[in-house]
Amino acid sequence: MGASHQDMANAIRFLSADAVQRANSGHPGMPMGMADAATVLYTKFLKFDAAHPDWADRDRFVLSAGHGSMLLYSLLHLSGYPGMTIDEVKNFRQLGAKTAGHPEYGHAPGIEVTTGPLGQGITTAVGMALAERLANQRFGDALVDHHTYVIAGDGCLMEGISHEAVSLAGHLNLGKLIVLWDDNDICIDGGTDMTVGDDQLARFSASGWDVTAVDGHDADAVAGAIEAAKGTATPSLIACKTVIGRGAPNKEGTSSTHGAPLGDDELAQARENMGWPHDPFVVPDDVMSAWREAGARGAAERTAWEGRLAGDASKAEFERTVSGDLPAGWMDTVNAHKKRCTDEQVGWATRKASGEVLSVLTEALPEMIGGSADLTGSVNTKTPNTDAITPTDFSGRYMHYGVREHAMAAVMNGMALHGGFIPYGGTFLVFADYMKGAMRLSSLMEQRVVYVLTHDSIGLGEDGPTHQPVETLAMLRAQPNFKVFRPCDAVEAAECWAVALDNTDGPSGMVLTRQGVPLQRTTHTDENLCAKGGYVLAEGEGGERKVTLLATGSEVQLAIAARDTLQADGVSTAVVSMPCWELFDAQDDAYRQSVLGQGTIRVAVEAGVRMGWDAYVRPHGGFIGMSSFGASAPAGQLYEHFGITAENVVQAVKDRL
Repeated sequence: MGASHQDMANAIRFLSADAVQRANSGHPGMPMGMADAATVLYTKFLKFDAAHPDWADRDRFVLSAGHGSMLLYSLLHLSGYPGMTIDEVKNFRQLGAKTAGHPEYGHAPGIEVTTGPLGQGITTAVGMALAERLANQRFGDALVDHHTYVIAGDGCLMEGISHEAVSLAGHLNLGKLIVLWDDNDICIDGGTDMTVGDDQLARFSASGWDVTAVDGHDADAVAGAIEAAKGTATPSLIACKTVIGRGAPNKEGTSSTHGAPLGDDELAQARENMGWPHDPFVVPDDVMSAWREAGARGAAERTAWEGRLAGDASKAEFERTVSGDLPAGWMDTVNAHKKRCTDEQVGWATRKASGEVLSVLTEALPEMIGGSADLTGSVNTKTPNTDAITPTDFSGRYMHYGVREHAMAAVMNGMALHGGFIPYGGTFLVFADYMKGAMRLSSLMEQRVVYVLTHDSIGLGEDGPTHQPVETLAMLRAQPNFKVFRPCDAVEAAECWAVALDNTDGPSGMVLTRQGVPLQRTTHTDENLCAKGGYVLAEGEGGERKVTLLATGSEVQLAIAARDTLQADGVSTAVVSMPCWELFDAQDDAYRQSVLGQGTIRVAVEAGVRMGWDAYVRPHGGFIGMSSFGASAPAGQLYEHFGITAENVVQAVKDRL
């Protein structure tokens, strides 16, 4: 290439600093500090073809330190990714631009993952590297053989989730995962020595990683370290000692370059200091040409890969799973299972009902990868079709995540983003709190990840208020693009799973009971009633409907019992099961009104807080549920103690008659 390494790295430095300056907002220090290492990675090692950014066997690059987003946008623009024009770079952080303040998956090709919440990127990358190994085991080196590279900062390594990620990746020997740590000794408040004294190399080494430290501004040293890392059978950490804001004569090496523009004078001096005598946003032809050559160097490898795929016996299955399409006829197996549940009148806990339908689904859908955070026997996520994934055998389909809920969620995000798999993982509903950061990103990135969340109320009994979620349903329902499913029986559980798997542009939560529940759907139909979110389970009899009782999950049986009492008293009462509010809200007004009933008295019953229910029962409607934390006692006693009974549902109706 005609251009020097220094010039190619400076193109990143000054596009980044210029964009931050123009926006008067952003983080110039990290891109300026890691420009050298990133140049080495993109021009010599990263396997990609900028003209075909979705090539399935490309290396994945994750900017875990997402605040340094201009590093990524500069790389994408320089190497020729479609859509990343100089105007997009100039519009950094502006409304409607592809160049958001932090990288947003889906905004532009080459942005592999949404990052910014520190620690999420490195953990999501573990999921990507795991998916690569799983796919390699299934389809072989000819179709799947790529690395996952991460640039992480000090903040990423401080976050608790990174400890879970590092431990898990080391345990699994994910040798194709390579992390470049921007070791610049600076955090927002000042020097990192005010807050952390960890020996990071020793920490990673203790978890089974190979580690090395280099001068992050020495291109040859960085290249040598990456080359060595590619040759190991363990995940690799390369500590790149860098100067934050490299080149800014008065501010480099200080926290003032972390999250604010350099200022016109400092930026002008930096240009002089680094030998970059070009106007803002101008990249000389020779430098741009060298970068575009780097962006195209993977084309021959991609073409050869396409030839191998064309002649591979597993081409159709490979393309189907990567596309995310489900195989023909999969719903037939769900309907057969529903009919079995109806025929046998099963009274399973919905956690068991979920496990039973998973046995059917994992047989029909080989791309489903299960797991649990050390609660396999309690959350019923392992099926006869899902053998364990181990450090020496990636042919399995079940991850023992250990007590690492947050990492489990982020790793599932990584598997979904990588493509080829549908991840699901289980823990207790209350521990959604531990996963929330990654669950939010599932929604933001529109990824098909299924969270199996059992032990969903005071119905879990003796484990007490630490394990009894009362506010968690409201929290999850408040999250945009997250479908919360709370089925009332085995048939609804099967229907909710079918909807979740069909939902390709967002995550779902299966909220499930510990305790057994009676079958409510006693007549089989192939129609998926849960697909509309709420429906009339039992209509009022003996004249025009006067009362509508609404419930979810284990409380539907209470609504049915209350209906029996009210009907016996001559009050025409319907029961509406509402397993998924989000789907119900998406129906047209006529359907919603037909379900809720015009002008009826409405009372809802759910073993959680009232928040959100007023949208359906109205402020003057009744609600039977929780208004405090739970307690430790057998489940039946707790329902009586907290007043969640059919008798109180009846009384709430009579108070309004």
